Amino acid sequence: MDYDERARLPAELDAAAAAFERYLAAERGRSEHTVRAYRGDIDALLIHALAEGIRALAGVDLGVLRRWLGEQNAAGLSRSTLARRTATVRSFMAWAVREELIAVDPALRLKAPKRNQSLPAVLQQQQVQRIMDSLKLRADSGGPIDLRNHAMVELLYATGIRVGELAGMDVDEVDLERRTLKVLGKGNKERTVPFGVPAADAVRRWLLAGRPAVHQPAGGHALFLGKRGARIDQRQVRSVVAQALRALGDTSATGPHTLRHTAATHLLDGGADLRAVQEILGHSSLATTQLYTHVSVERLRASYKQAHPRA
Repeated sequence: MDYDERARLPAELDAAAAAFERYLAAERGRSEHTVRAYRGDIDALLIHALAEGIRALAGVDLGVLRRWLGEQNAAGLSRSTLARRTATVRSFMAWAVREELIAVDPALRLKAPKRNQSLPAVLQQQQVQRIMDSLKLRADSGGPIDLRNHAMVELLYATGIRVGELAGMDVDEVDLERRTLKVLGKGNKERTVPFGVPAADAVRRWLLAGRPAVHQPAGGHALFLGKRGARIDQRQVRSVVAQALRALGDTSATGPHTLRHTAATHLLDGGADLRAVQEILGHSSLATTQLYTHVSVERLRASYKQAHPRA
């Protein structure tokens, strides 16, 4: 939503949306990306309500919510997006009741469409090896940024951490001797994640020969830096991973989450305990981690069909 649309909101509606935004950031510890997405969803709902002649939050009833979601559905939004927006509205309305902005929660009977349980993209082990070999070759003959790119991709695959977690990491959160990371995840929850020798070697080379060459005061204690020496941002990380995936030429995967999915699936394929993988990934629910068991089963089924003569 652009600024002009938001400016059209009556003062009461805009104040409620802004207060909810502050609540998400300050009290719930949501990431900047999540807060921005939630605020966009709420603004879209309130603009819809305004179009129906509603200028106070108390006027937003179940009918308004259903018509808004119906409008989104007609516009072709995916079921996963509709489910997220439904969850946002439920959270917003429950908050509004607690803050005594409204007396009754109209979202209690609001039903969300079921999400598509599509299987995440997963790389094969030989594909991962090709990516790492290519990045290491560049790091061996290139400059500081090549060392950084190799270290970032090795660490993303070795640990399964999120892009935001990688970008927000400081030097002192990496223990190269014990090969562990201290990761600050969603909801400001801290966890310790192990990683292997190849990632440790790549990070060590970056710290010794790469980082000092590009570091500027603006970079502070950031583990990974951009070309200008400040802390790297998520877009730069995504660009590096996307380029590495495109270079494979035999995958449709495009983003860093592919490495997270791949790390989880390879851990489970190798016999890792589901709860251990949950802890490594920082999932609050075991049900989220269980999706990767479905990926492994599907890979097993595909291999069976290909190899068994009576499949």
